[in-house]
This record gives sequence, C-alpha cells and structure tokens, in this order.
Amino acid sequence: MNALFGFIPDTAAAAIWAMVVASLLPLSMAMLAKVFGGFSLSDNAHPREFLQGTTGPAARANAAQQNSYETLPIFLIAVLVAMLFFVPQVIINKLAWLYVLIRIGYCAAYIANLSIFRSILWVLSIACCLMLFYLAIRISA
Repeated sequence: MNALFGFIPDTAAAAIWAMVVASLLPLSMAMLAKVFGGFSLSDNAHPREFLQGTTGPAARANAAQQNSYETLPIFLIAVLVAMLFFVPQVIINKLAWLYVLIRIGYCAAYIANLSIFRSILWVLSIACCLMLFYLAIRISA
C-alpha cells in the first residue's frame, strides 16, 4: 500500500486536492456521457433532455455522474470532519485518495456495465467515508 500511496504528501493540501478531484469527477462523467451520446451544440438548449434520451455507455456515464453527485457530500463532509477532529493527516490523505481512485474505478465499471464490480467499488468508496467518520469519533471520545 505504501508503494501505491507513497507519492501523497503528508499535508492538508493533499486531502484538499482529493476533494477537488472528487468534485470534478461528476463533471467529467457528464462530459463523457455527452461524447458517447453524440451531443451537439443544438442539444445544448436542453442538455438534460438529451441525456435522459441516451442509451448504452452514454446513459451509464450519465448514471455514474448522478451517483457521483449523490456520494460527493458524504465524502467532503467526512474529510472535513476528520480534519476538524485531528485525525492524523497521513491517514486522511490516504483514505481521501483511496476514495478518489475507487470512484474512478466505479465510474469505469459503470460505463463498462460491470454491475457486480461496480457495486463492490461503491461499497468500498462509502467504507472510506465511514472510516474517516469512525476515526473522528474515536479521537473525539
């Protein structure tokens, strides 16, 4: 695990960057959905209608976008709570970046229509958030 996460600095900036990347993930999935669906400038008048009418990888990328928006607040709050209660920064950083990597894998699995793998990755991403909350609770008690 150290080889995988050895490049992450031990500063709060690393967790903040993970939060930025996680916040941009839904936007990237929306753009991918539009590319896969053949989005054109004329579709920009009603982009949500366009995305609702897509099928296949475009529809799955749009669903990955929606799920990314749904889980993002939990992640952002978990990181902030962990920082507020002085969970060791190195642990916060590793869990935050692990969440981001898992969510990228989740989006790829969603687009590739690997439903069981996608569900496993979803559970693991939520586990990262729950672990941050748990560590904050342990430190505060």
